[in-house]
This record gives sequence, C-alpha cells and structure tokens, in this order.
Amino acid sequence: MTTFRVAGPEDAAAVAELHGDSWRRHYRGAYADAFLDDESPEYLGAMWAKRLANRDGTRTTVAEHDGQLIGLAHVVFDADPTYGALVDNLHVRAPLKRQGIGTKLLAHAATDVPTGLYLWVLEQNTAAQAFYEARGGLRGDRKDVPPPGGEPRRLNGTPACFRYYWPDPVSLTVSINA
Repeated sequence: MTTFRVAGPEDAAAVAELHGDSWRRHYRGAYADAFLDDESPEYLGAMWAKRLANRDGTRTTVAEHDGQLIGLAHVVFDADPTYGALVDNLHVRAPLKRQGIGTKLLAHAATDVPTGLYLWVLEQNTAAQAFYEARGGLRGDRKDVPPPGGEPRRLNGTPACFRYYWPDPVSLTVSINA
C-alpha cells in the first residue's frame, strides 16, 4: 500500500536521490551530462538538506511503499501573486508511473492552496505536459530554463519550459481519497 506523508529533514538524502534519478531520465539534453552524472548528487543533496531543515512557507509530500520513497511533491506557498503556489518538484520513480501516484502527489500539493497552483515543465518533457493537461492544467507562458545554481554551464544551450497552472486547485484535491 502506498502512503503519503510530509517529509522532514531525515528524508533529505532519499528525496535528493529520487530527484536526481528523475533528472537523469527526463532532463538529459536540456541539462549538461557532466552536471547530471557528476555534480547533481551533491547539488541536490545540499539543496534538499536545506529545504527540509527550513520548511517555512513550503511543504514536501513524499509517497512511500514498503518503506521505500517512491515519489515526492514540493510546493512553495504564495510564490507568485498571479498564479499562487509553485509546485517546484513532482517526481515518481520511473517503474511506478501510471499508477496514480503522481496524481495523488499533485492533489497533496494543492491542499491548502486557495489562490492557484502552477509549475514549470521542460519543453522536451512531453509526457509530463500530457500528464498535467490530463489533470486540467492550462499551458501558459514559455521561458528559458534557469540554470541550476545559476551556472549556465549546467545547461545545454538555452532549453525552454512551459508554465502549467490551475486557477482553482481545489479540483485537484478530489483524487486524494480516490
């Protein structure tokens, strides 16, 4: 059985590992191979240790099965005055996709978000775009991907991403109990 809970500082290493695995699978081509393969474990480890140690204004929900982390959703409340809360990360272990885990993580991200919800999706990640569109996400503006840690060498060229948003995120929360 899959369970969902709010992550704490003790989850940082497992969250960083899952996040890195997802990046290596889906961001290849947009992110530099050297960054993905060599630098991202340390970068993500430090990022998640900091995020989960100071959770003010954020919530990270993790999905677990048999004690193993299988998914995560990180939301930043009040990130944008127009679009509301930002889902900064949503990742599910590759072999477990298409089982409703991502849908439930998105629903947990939408919990307690009255003003709107949005996220950014790489232009090349058409599977993620289809996932968000199937859940009622509206495609908005397009922008260049900001380089991880502000270092342009971590990107290949200037990849782009699309904003997906839900003006009324309450509609997403119905799947929590489904």
